[in-house]
Amino acid sequence: MIVLGIESSCDETGVALYDSERGLIGHELYSQIALHAKYGGVVPELASRDHIRKLPLLVKELIEKADISLSDIDGIAYTEGPGLIGALMVAASYAQGLSLAIDCPILGVNHMEAHLMAVMLEEERPEFPFITLLVSGGHTQLVLAKAFGEYELLGQSLDDAVGEAFDKTAKLMGLPYPGGPHLAKMAEGGDPKRFKFPRPMLDRPGLDFSFSGIKTKALLTIEGHSEADYPDIAAGFQEALVDTLIKKAIRALKQENVTQLVVSGGVGANQELRRMLKAEAEKRGFEVFFPRSEYCTDNGAMVAYVGHERLKRQESSAKVNLKARWPIDQLSKERS
Repeated sequence: MIVLGIESSCDETGVALYDSERGLIGHELYSQIALHAKYGGVVPELASRDHIRKLPLLVKELIEKADISLSDIDGIAYTEGPGLIGALMVAASYAQGLSLAIDCPILGVNHMEAHLMAVMLEEERPEFPFITLLVSGGHTQLVLAKAFGEYELLGQSLDDAVGEAFDKTAKLMGLPYPGGPHLAKMAEGGDPKRFKFPRPMLDRPGLDFSFSGIKTKALLTIEGHSEADYPDIAAGFQEALVDTLIKKAIRALKQENVTQLVVSGGVGANQELRRMLKAEAEKRGFEVFFPRSEYCTDNGAMVAYVGHERLKRQESSAKVNLKARWPIDQLSKERS
């Protein structure tokens, strides 16, 4: 079975082909960063228009590189939510039209499940059950993956996502959009011990997060210092965020008596997070898994994989039901 996966939930247009026998046989990705940079954030209408422009071209390129024809596709998966409704509609409409043209089943995929399962595209994979730390610009969650399609939300951010905290603090420093990777780069030349930042909610039980307070602390620190101090501020800020994520993830592993941790989502590409987590894993005796960086950001490969797994279980739906919000634990209830 060959499944075409389509991702258009925000500002990346991604397409991929996943084959039952060969695994991932191709994926293409187009980023709209340059389009949105001058606005300092994603403009939903512009995102939708750009998806419309790029999606057919990317599919054509993908098919040609994989040396197959459209008629070889056995199923189509597209991101159904969560995401920007206008952007989601582009992938959904394209998938519907193509499925009618080539007479194949289609299925809407949960964007967060796709991120959670992106690690399965790697040769080194975890075994169920495992804990996933889902970290991005829109989400910060700890999820217990009991089996494919069976997920329990253990904790999440009560306000800002960690990626949003990175990006907004970077913007305060005047760094280009998206700011998170630029802040991480700046932090490499800074002293993380010079400025003290809080570790939110580590002093109370539970697995929820909160990043609004540390963002306010960053604002006050930036306003009270010069640009020469920014590398040290960036280093201290990043260390506090990473330390908070790691301590909560370790708490989740202990609580659920699980020894495997997966880190996924855009912030999962942060090198300091990876370095510190690997060190903690070695010290404490648990395993940690990361998708490669290109599978951490939004992409079609993760959608194709999840679509393949669900379509082979005879799941499909020609009805489009786009969702701006779609909690991952709700997914388990809907399809149980």
